Amino acid sequence: MPGRKSSGPSVKDKELYEELRGEGNSKQKSARIANAAAAQGRAKVGRKGGKAGDYDDWSKSDLYARAKEIGIDGRSSMTKSELISALRNS
Repeated sequence: MPGRKSSGPSVKDKELYEELRGEGNSKQKSARIANAAAAQGRAKVGRKGGKAGDYDDWSKSDLYARAKEIGIDGRSSMTKSELISALRNS
C-alpha cells in the first residue's frame, strides 16, 4: 500500500517507546507501556504495577508456568534464578 511506513504495531507515544527500547526492553513490552501511557497518562501507568508479588517468593513450578504463559524459550532447562531473570527481562 503506498505511503505506508511499516506493518508493525502502532505506537502512540513514540518518545517513550524509544526510551524504553534504549533501556533494553522488548519491542512488545515497550509498545504496551507507551500505548498505556498515551491512553491513561504516564503517572497512572507508573503506579499501576506491583500486584503480582515478588518472583523470589514464587515456587519454581509457578515461575515455569508463568514463563510458559509468556512464551520464554528454554524454560524447561532453567533454574529458579534463571527463570526469575528471564521473567524480569521479558
